[in-house]
Amino acid sequence: MELRHHGLYCNATWDTILCWPAARAGVTIRLPCPPLPGLDPDKFGYRTCGPEGRWEGKFPGDYSLPRGYTNYTNCYTPETLDLYKKFFLNKSPAQKQMMKDVLNATRTMEVVGLWLSLVSSLISLFIFCYFRSLRCHRTRIHRNLFLSIIVQVFIRLIVYVDQFVARMQGGEIGGTSSGSSGAIYDTPVLCEILYSLVEYTKTVSFMWMLIEGMYLHNQIAVSVFSKKPNYVVFYAMGWGLPIPVTVAWCITLAFTYKRKCWYAYYFLPTIWIIEVPRILIIAINLLFLLNIIRVLVLKLQNSHTNEAQYIKVRKAIKAALFLLPLLGITNFLVMIEPDKEPVKFAIWSFTSHFLTTFQGFIISLLYCFLNGEVQITLKKRWDRFRQRRMVHNSSFRRLSRSFSVFTSLTEVPHSANQNRAQSTTSNASSLNGHGVPLLRDIMARQESGV
Repeated sequence: MELRHHGLYCNATWDTILCWPAARAGVTIRLPCPPLPGLDPDKFGYRTCGPEGRWEGKFPGDYSLPRGYTNYTNCYTPETLDLYKKFFLNKSPAQKQMMKDVLNATRTMEVVGLWLSLVSSLISLFIFCYFRSLRCHRTRIHRNLFLSIIVQVFIRLIVYVDQFVARMQGGEIGGTSSGSSGAIYDTPVLCEILYSLVEYTKTVSFMWMLIEGMYLHNQIAVSVFSKKPNYVVFYAMGWGLPIPVTVAWCITLAFTYKRKCWYAYYFLPTIWIIEVPRILIIAINLLFLLNIIRVLVLKLQNSHTNEAQYIKVRKAIKAALFLLPLLGITNFLVMIEPDKEPVKFAIWSFTSHFLTTFQGFIISLLYCFLNGEVQITLKKRWDRFRQRRMVHNSSFRRLSRSFSVFTSLTEVPHSANQNRAQSTTSNASSLNGHGVPLLRDIMARQESGV
């Protein structure tokens, strides 16, 4: 409280986002919203100075907060306001804190999953490229899928690391970067290009999952294509088709949503330009999977075994379940609208993001590291390596014996040489025959009113 000759005033204050000037008691003052992600700089936030010269809190008559409360609700963009109302409005402080903890834990899990997927996919790609015995039509498609996953994961890690650098270098205001870091996140155009690459590579991965489903369905269920796959068509589908889809999305978003770094673009209607093709891919692969299960069940029924019928069906379903991550069907969880109840939201968040960020690792584990053909190839290479090592060590030991014999002969004392010179030929032969012993890598805003 500040006493002036015109009456009571609330002191000038810094709410960690904006600096508010002194205000007369009973007056509400407004300032332009800060240019932070999710906020509209053309709108205004406000604070109210109470009748006793103290800043009001979140509710009228509440003066429990020393610096008062700044209402930035009017600053939110429509999509950000919808998210706030759905997940934070009318929740207790404990529930809000739980939501924030879930989001932070999910991001940590994402980073771990992405690094694990990157490393495992790189190893799998190397294995399928290095060993000639593993090069076939099926693994050629696997190689492109792993490459698409590697590129996508790498770009997503760049985004996450860049966001972290932006917060550390430029300072964090209201839970977001201040905009002065010089990182990609705070650089116009470059930030939009980076997110465009994220969505393009994500669509590329979906396309190669569709190609995996087409090829597998062709091999097991029905023959539609020629015996030898047309890789020109596959490459055009996998790497080419996502380009016009992504470009159409970028152009539409650039003309309809002029926000910093397209913040919260995933909650805009324009996202359906790229989401609809992905949903169609999941639906097509699901149909492929169901038909594959049907064919497997029929083949097991026609097989001459004494197993019970339900055991055969269980085997077919179990075999098909391993195809879920390869065909990208597990991605449908992240497209489901999350529940606003904190516990259900936590379950959705951890499950969906685990399946998407660990997808590269899961595919590598099922189709490379646990693949019998790959294991046999690696075992043969390891056995050959051990044999070469043994031969090398054996040759080295023989060479060591030769040098030891030579050394023992040349280091005999002169007196002993004289004695041996006087010995018989048989004694010399016996001396030359003497043996040598053997030798041997992985809500700040809400507290400020935002």
